[in-house]
Amino acid sequence: MGILGSIFTWWNGATIGTSLALRGKKAMGEDALGNRYFMGGKDTAGNPRRWVIYNGSNDSSRVPPEWFSWLHGQVDDVPDRALPPPRVWEKPALANATGTALAYRPPGALEQGGARVRATGDYEAWTPDA
Repeated sequence: MGILGSIFTWWNGATIGTSLALRGKKAMGEDALGNRYFMGGKDTAGNPRRWVIYNGSNDSSRVPPEWFSWLHGQVDDVPDRALPPPRVWEKPALANATGTALAYRPPGALEQGGARVRATGDYEAWTPDA
């Protein structure tokens, strides 16, 4: 997309204005998806401001849960130091798949052929005359 894309579009990543606003802010870390996290300044309540710069499309479901907790002030330090290591049974977080080929489609969905399973005998359809 080039330089013009980074000036005028926000949906494919941070704009030049965002990059300029982050000058002088402290880089706090990076997650497994390549998103970068920054902190600096104060908000109106006096709390430190925190940002994420997405690696790719701006989709908040691409922020892992541990970094989400840091962004929202639930933990004070970065997740590597503030949180316990992940358990062996924990699965990695997945981005929202709505609108993609990986989205969940139940058996009666049009993309799955549109044929629903027949109703069993315990179902009686409502009629206005009943």
